[in-house]
Amino acid sequence: MSITITERAAHRINEIRSEQNIEPGSPLRVSVESGGCSGLTYKLDFDASDVLSETDKSFEDHGIKVVVDMRSFLYLAGTSLDYSDGLTGKGFHFHNPNAARSCSCGESFSL
Repeated sequence: MSITITERAAHRINEIRSEQNIEPGSPLRVSVESGGCSGLTYKLDFDASDVLSETDKSFEDHGIKVVVDMRSFLYLAGTSLDYSDGLTGKGFHFHNPNAARSCSCGESFSL
């Protein structure tokens, strides 16, 4: 199982890289932290370091390298990252098959 990225999400990630002058090859780090109204929250950030931990897992989809720590991967295996700029919610959206419940804003979840 891996973490996948839709074409729309990959396009937006590349736009953000360009807007913020981030190196084109910088991996996107996806993680899970405690918080949010459902208990766990998603976090996205660019990883400026080329050095990965021994426990990091990495994937590539649509030209985007995704890095995730092992603890977060246990929650995120099989997740797809999408992007929407429609009226019903602009931003990145996680489609996580492991989430038993998520809040209405989609930013936090529980197992």
